[in-house]
Amino acid sequence: MMSSSRTSARSLLLLFASARAPLGGRGHLAAAALLAPLLLASCNRHRFPSYGANQREFAYVSGGASDTVAVLDLISLREDRSIPVGRNPTGLALNPINDEVYAVNTDSESVSVIDAAKGEVIATIGVHSKPHFIGVAPNGKRAYVANAGANTVSVLDLGHHRELATAGTGESPLMARVAPDGRSLVVSNTGSGSVSVYSLSASDKQPIAFRDAFSGCAGASNVVILPDSTKAFIACTGAKKIMAIGLGAAADSWRGKQDASLQQDHLLALLDVGSTPTDLALKRDGGEVFSTNFDSDTVSEMSTWTNEVGGTYTIGSKPSHAVISHDDSTVWITNFGADSVSLYSIDDGKLEGEVRAGSGPQALAFSADEHLLLVANTRSGDVAAIRTQSKNGPELVTMLPGGGHPNDIVVKAFSVK
Repeated sequence: MMSSSRTSARSLLLLFASARAPLGGRGHLAAAALLAPLLLASCNRHRFPSYGANQREFAYVSGGASDTVAVLDLISLREDRSIPVGRNPTGLALNPINDEVYAVNTDSESVSVIDAAKGEVIATIGVHSKPHFIGVAPNGKRAYVANAGANTVSVLDLGHHRELATAGTGESPLMARVAPDGRSLVVSNTGSGSVSVYSLSASDKQPIAFRDAFSGCAGASNVVILPDSTKAFIACTGAKKIMAIGLGAAADSWRGKQDASLQQDHLLALLDVGSTPTDLALKRDGGEVFSTNFDSDTVSEMSTWTNEVGGTYTIGSKPSHAVISHDDSTVWITNFGADSVSLYSIDDGKLEGEVRAGSGPQALAFSADEHLLLVANTRSGDVAAIRTQSKNGPELVTMLPGGGHPNDIVVKAFSVK
């Protein structure tokens, strides 16, 4: 696939099992059919939304080959600015409490802190060798970065923009995901094919403590955790498997009091899916999780209640990333090998169609009210803005610059004074 030595963290996920291409993590036009109504009441179904004078909405795109984060104005649909960051920015994340955006700089071993209102880098936090992704705690106070080259995870104090502590992991940790309740951290260790689980604390003296580890997940990569923090699902990219782990309950929680055995982390299942599962997409209600199976051109649908695979369906060439609509009715899937996006109807259980996109689509994200789907194209270096609702179905609105080799994309809406 990509010959560049500056592979994205997302592109790496595609390589673990096949050992022949760069890795992946999460673009472009989608297909026809009926979609859910837009979330904002002010939005007409077939029209663009209206915005107040103090409203802002931007997409942030990490350009791995340009050492920048492109800022795209989603109200006027134009490039707002290009922000210089560290070398080879890969994963991005938003702070849920304030207006900060975080970019992980893989080749300069740092995290750039971007003030969304100012549109500039306000701090740089040093971490360790080969970081790729960053997970932010629900309260916005801490973040966690897996350092693939150092076999550690960094704990970041976001209030003071500093590294607070580190903890050892398995080999080549890729992703660190915080549970919604803020109690647990799940780290996928790609090199050792394992998963590490940690307890988290608000204490500065001991903010993280190792809790358990699970082997048998070759090429462990993407991680999702249920909204109630009871289970984690991990893509075993090198084994055609998805690992399901039960996360230990707090002793004083209703689950912990009900059954002492639930206080311990435990392996629930290893689910059989298609070849090279790269991305995981979780429904907002937590009832189902979908995996994109890159080398079998399929997507698998799994029940999080029974820990079983409900079905595996043909989608398109080299599906790499997926995102689920806010109403849990549809999955948008990028076909890296076909330069397109497919739309799978969860409610109807079938593929609704496919729309052409840019070259090498991977990461994708919705606008705040879901009237746009933004797709980062790694080979063509641009972002497709796709209108999800129109009289004729989804349609491409425009192509926006994404910097050199866009790796990730996130969207933030906020108000200015």
